Amino acid sequence: MTAARGAVARQAAAGTRFDRVGSRLATDEELVRVHDPRFVEALAKLRGETGYLDPDTYVSAESVEVARRAAGSLVAMVDAMIDGPVSKGVALLRPPGHHARPARAMGFCLLNNVAIAAAHARARGVERIAIVDWDVHHGNGTQEIFWADPHVLYVSTHQSPFYPGTGEVHEAGRGDGDGYTVNVPLAAGGGDAVYASAFERVVLPVVETFAPELVLVSAGFDASARDPLAQMELSPNAFGWMARELAHLASLSAKGRMALVLEGGYDLVALEAGLGAAIEGMLSQRADDIEGAPDADDGVRRAAAQAGRLWTGVT
Repeated sequence: MTAARGAVARQAAAGTRFDRVGSRLATDEELVRVHDPRFVEALAKLRGETGYLDPDTYVSAESVEVARRAAGSLVAMVDAMIDGPVSKGVALLRPPGHHARPARAMGFCLLNNVAIAAAHARARGVERIAIVDWDVHHGNGTQEIFWADPHVLYVSTHQSPFYPGTGEVHEAGRGDGDGYTVNVPLAAGGGDAVYASAFERVVLPVVETFAPELVLVSAGFDASARDPLAQMELSPNAFGWMARELAHLASLSAKGRMALVLEGGYDLVALEAGLGAAIEGMLSQRADDIEGAPDADDGVRRAAAQAGRLWTGVT
């Protein structure tokens, strides 16, 4: 967390004011809105234990407590954004959450923080919530949780093929939720121009048409060119530009309400630089423009064709 806190500290030193939201544990009621009650109960029994839940997911004696505090703190932030006067948030959470499924922990994730927060916002009366996931890995847990829910739009850009093996364009939701899951799988090696195309052609038009009342960003920084676990080539400015563009849409329909929720990021320099740029882009709307590369990635073209079934403005 040192790198993430460093990004916030640099923004604070430059004059940005941050008000701290008090942390708290998520309640069982908040957790079972998105997680199976039997899973929540089983997780509670792991307090004080150590070991692997799967090859990628380890728990220490305090992991369950920390995970519940991360989720509860994000819920508290959402309450502050709904009740005012703040409209923007930055949640420096560990462990991350977007791989956590309704009844299973996986991929370093125990509880699905952003899903818990979105479900809480729905319980508070927020009708439409957009979750934009720019982590380099597909957020399979978040997708599964809101698979049939038209009130929560889930949009993901991610390296593909890659862990966890989900996130193809045909994965679009079920029933009333058909079309409210939008996946943009990108080939390894894509940089700023590819992400700009993905956002300009698919992500931004879909989010704008949906007109969310709250925007939550699963903000991973492992698509950075420096990251050791992936093969994408994003610069720090790309994260600033994406945050800037989403903040503009939040200003149109969501009273500006938008939060960056930390997910992956495994190079400390890249994490600090990317998060700092994203915070600045979200708060001050300052980020250099990046130019898209038309037809540079087959995933963008296929995602646009799929999303165009339901959403206007997709090209």
